[in-house]
Amino acid sequence: MRLSLSSTSCRSIVGNLYRPQRPHHIFRITALSRSKRTHSVLCAMSDEELPGLDATPANGQRIKHENVIYTTVKEGLAHILVPEQKDAKEGQEVQQVFYNPIQQFNRDLTILAMKAYGKEKMQQKQAASEARNGKFAEKKRKRKEQAQSERPAKSPKLGEDAAAEETEPAVVPTDAEMPDAKEQEPAASEQIEEAEVQAINGADAAKEKKSSSLDFTILDALSASGLRALRYAHEIPFLTKVTSNDLLKVATESIQRNAIHNGLADKINVSHDDALAHMYSVVVEELRKRSGRTGKAIVASNKYDVIDLDPYGSAAPFLDAAVQAIRDDGGLLCVTCTDSGVWASNGYPEKCYALYGGVPVKGWYSHEVGLRIVLHSIETAAAKYGLAIEPLLSLSVDYYMRVFVRVTRSPAMVKFQGGKNMVVYSCGGGCGAWTTQLLMKNKPAPNKKGSGIFYKHGFTKAPTAPPLCDHCGSVTHLAGPMYAGRIHDPEFVQKVIDEANEASPEIYGTLPRVKGMLYTALEEFLPTPQELEAQKDSGKSGKVVKKKVTEAELAAIDPYPFYFYPAQVAGLMNCQSPPEAHLKGALKGLGYRVTRSHCKAGSIKTDAPWSVIFHVFREWVRQKAPVKEANIKQGSLAWRLLRLGEKQETTEGAKSETQRVDEAVSKITEVVFDEELGREENKQKLVRYQMNPKENWGPMSRATGK
Repeated sequence: MRLSLSSTSCRSIVGNLYRPQRPHHIFRITALSRSKRTHSVLCAMSDEELPGLDATPANGQRIKHENVIYTTVKEGLAHILVPEQKDAKEGQEVQQVFYNPIQQFNRDLTILAMKAYGKEKMQQKQAASEARNGKFAEKKRKRKEQAQSERPAKSPKLGEDAAAEETEPAVVPTDAEMPDAKEQEPAASEQIEEAEVQAINGADAAKEKKSSSLDFTILDALSASGLRALRYAHEIPFLTKVTSNDLLKVATESIQRNAIHNGLADKINVSHDDALAHMYSVVVEELRKRSGRTGKAIVASNKYDVIDLDPYGSAAPFLDAAVQAIRDDGGLLCVTCTDSGVWASNGYPEKCYALYGGVPVKGWYSHEVGLRIVLHSIETAAAKYGLAIEPLLSLSVDYYMRVFVRVTRSPAMVKFQGGKNMVVYSCGGGCGAWTTQLLMKNKPAPNKKGSGIFYKHGFTKAPTAPPLCDHCGSVTHLAGPMYAGRIHDPEFVQKVIDEANEASPEIYGTLPRVKGMLYTALEEFLPTPQELEAQKDSGKSGKVVKKKVTEAELAAIDPYPFYFYPAQVAGLMNCQSPPEAHLKGALKGLGYRVTRSHCKAGSIKTDAPWSVIFHVFREWVRQKAPVKEANIKQGSLAWRLLRLGEKQETTEGAKSETQRVDEAVSKITEVVFDEELGREENKQKLVRYQMNPKENWGPMSRATGK
């Protein structure tokens, strides 16, 4: 029975649905934009007439299932059901299943990255499958030839028997039937041989069929609402199965409802388990298969091609299980950590060390330090199992980080990892400068034949910095250990950009920001002279060159980590901050490369040493923005950085330190603040940094379901 509602009651229903919410509470229908037709349907339809889960999903749709009314929220191609809470007081609703719409950027980026990774992975699987099928076909051919070659060997017997029958006519009559029996024997044996060949061919065909079915599996280990799993199943065309796991029963029930409502029950495997228990169970099953195999038999792996860890807080407890449950032939591990207050601040160094095995830094570049500490944690978790990691894309975004890492079983690659970790001497209480210290070194050496090189892995000299800062004389502090290699793979980033260029803005709502972040990450790469030489040599042919390039890539570190913030440096010197184009133009004019960091708007990443950076700022003060020396306290940080007391008497040790620092800038004759030279070469308009989508947005509160 259709109820007719007055316009007042209609407005009250819609008003309740669209009532503004206080921050950090359940996401309701405030973010939805409904059409007038949807409004009229809501007003005209009673709760008893609402459709069930089998209804075609639509944005803003109301669904009734087991006496609970849900409203459909659309993101990408997926629709999730959010329960309505009519009796709850405004601002007091609590999520039973965690869902944060602000994380859409994370989900959009992850799907594009999985597409870029998966296409290459499926090509590799296809090539391996064709190679296996070729081996099976060769075996079939040999067996067929062998079977055919065995038949003529029995045919002479038939001729001898026939000759015996002709030469011995005087045979007992009862033996006259024997030739027929003799003729039946070879025919029967032929049938047996054919049956055996067919059985073998059938087994080979089954193997071919199994090898030709290419699987691509994903584990969403901490699924919550299941939105990630729904979007993966909808938007990744080559996906065969996604396992959506969560510890909360209410979450798995929600995932099951959403899977049925989206028509994806056949693609989504819902798992109600502890994430650690689920991943370790995959590892245990794999170990038992390997221990039970005979000879060199190939054991089909149930490990995942992709594992996505997106916890509420730190992902550190799940890393050990994840690196083992992922395929070791180049599986993709996606990790989110939302505890930036731990790895990107100096407030909880003891907790950062307990979770990630590294000490954070005090400084404006702390977010990149946090990225490198988490990468170091993943690396050490994998190395003990002979697994090496390759960071493909590492981003510090808003209040969290997102890293994409390739995991490969290679003891040879693991040997290089000791020389790709470092500690940092940071002048956090002074000028903010830093000095890095590698834990080991990977040193190339010629082999005995002189036809190539190999790498020696040994100790490195220490320390690389004195107790006091070279530039301001303040005390330095130790941070790390942390990852010292490249945090992005330019080739992979470019593939993700290509996917983003082909993506639809209607499906990927944060596409402009995704593109801006990816282009910024790509621009961060500043190759060393050795890497430039290796890139030139990669176009040549030859086994030695190929080995040289590969090992050079394995041993490569990031010689220009971190970034500085010009406004902060200017504040330390009590001077006006130079415009970005002028500062970049001055550094480029001195022969240095300059780019930006994705971590912070207005940041600068350069291969110029700190002594040159401070010299450029002093020249800015001298040429463009003079300061009143009378207003600067003698002996203060600004006094020391501006070198206002160089003419005064200082200790002999301090003089030698100043002279040593000045050697780096002794060859500089003039600093020119060329605005034209410092302007952006890329004229493309990009949304590189996040603008707050709404007031008081953030990580939201934890779900309270059971």
